[in-house]
Amino acid sequence: QLQASGGGLVQAGGSLRLSCAASGGAVSNYALGWFRQAPGKEREFVAALSRSGGTTNYADSVKGRFTISRDNAKNTVYLQMNVLKPEDTAIYYCAASSSGIPYQFGRDYNYWGQGTLVTVSS
Repeated sequence: QLQASGGGLVQAGGSLRLSCAASGGAVSNYALGWFRQAPGKEREFVAALSRSGGTTNYADSVKGRFTISRDNAKNTVYLQMNVLKPEDTAIYYCAASSSGIPYQFGRDYNYWGQGTLVTVSS
């Protein structure tokens, strides 16, 4: 089970850190991903981390601004979001893939969290 948190309202240019706590399994056994869905739009890939922790994958729209990381001791995955823009407004979902590969497609992920809302005001 995945539980996402940390969303909220922030001004453009600000930062937020999303957390996704896992239970029932160790995050170190999975590739971990973040996806988002803005109002009226399809879900899109944001970032992913391989099972080994050695490979990351980012959408072009967030590259250089967002960082995905993992704390095995806390069994939690994070998404640090800096220089936020109004177009980052969305519900953010964490996901885990037993493949261990940081895929960009949601269909490759087995487990999903419930989502946390991020709103960036201009």
